[in-house]
Amino acid sequence: MKIMKISELLKKAQTNHYGIGSFSPRNTFLIEYVLKGAEAKNSPVIVQISANEFGWFKVNAEEFGKKFYELKDKYSIPVGLHLDHTKNIAVIKEAIAAGFTSVMIDASEKEFNENIRITKEVVEYAHSKGVAVEAELGKIGATDKLETDNDEELYTVPEEAREFVERTKVDALAISIGTAHGVYSVKDPKIDFERLRNIRLLTDIPLVLHGGSGLPPHTVRKAIELPEGGVSKINIATDLEQVFLKSIGSDRRLLNEEIWKLDRALLEKAGFEVQQTVEEKIELYLG
Repeated sequence: MKIMKISELLKKAQTNHYGIGSFSPRNTFLIEYVLKGAEAKNSPVIVQISANEFGWFKVNAEEFGKKFYELKDKYSIPVGLHLDHTKNIAVIKEAIAAGFTSVMIDASEKEFNENIRITKEVVEYAHSKGVAVEAELGKIGATDKLETDNDEELYTVPEEAREFVERTKVDALAISIGTAHGVYSVKDPKIDFERLRNIRLLTDIPLVLHGGSGLPPHTVRKAIELPEGGVSKINIATDLEQVFLKSIGSDRRLLNEEIWKLDRALLEKAGFEVQQTVEEKIELYLG
C-alpha cells in the first residue's frame, strides 16, 4: 500500500472533486475487508477508528495499527490510517506511536479560543512526528455515541472557520452543516449547502463530512461536487457495523476478541458483505 497522510490524500481529492471514504471497521477483523473493497475499486481509502470505539470494542491503537501494517504488502492503493474523534492527547500520542498517519483532536465542545489552543498543541506535536491533524469546529450531533459523546448540534460559522484554520495550521477540518453520527430518523437530512459553500470560500484546507452513514448518494455527491469545492473526506462507520452484525446474525455489538472467536466461514461471509458495502459507497457516493 502507499501509506499516506490525510493531508496528501485529501488535497488531491479536493482538487479533482471526488471524495475519499474514511471507513471505521470498529474491529481488527474488518480492516482487511475495507482495504479489499477499496482495492477492488482502485480507490484511495482511509481506515479509521475513534477513541470511543477503542473503549467499546476493547481494542487499542497498538493492536489496530499492528493489524493494519500486517496487510500493507497485500494491496497497492493509497491508504491512510486515521484516529477519529479523540479528546485525550495521551491517546493521540499512543496512536502516533502505533503508526497512525493522521489523528483527530475534537475539542469542539470547548469555547472557541480554547478549542484553538488545544488543537494548536496537538498540531505542533503531530507535525513534529510527520503526522497530519483533523480538528472540528461546530458541533456534529449524534444518534450513535460510539464516535462521540456529543449529542448537541451547533453549525460551523464560516468566518470562525477561517480564523480557526489560520491560527491552528490544522490539515483538515470537520464541519457541522446538518449531518449526525449514527442512523438518521429521516430519509434525507437537510444539509446546509450554502453554509458549506461559504466555509469553502473562506478556507483552503480539505473539509470533512462526519455522519456519512445513511445519507442518500445524491446528498453526498452534491456535498463533494459543489463548483466552489466541497467536502473531501466522508466518514462511514455505522453502515459497516450494521451490515456485519446482520450477516453474523447478532443483535448486539461484539467485542474485538469475541469477533475473532466466531466461525471462520461465517466471518468471511460477513467480511465479504462489508467489502461489498465499501465498494458500493465508493462507487455511488464518492465519485
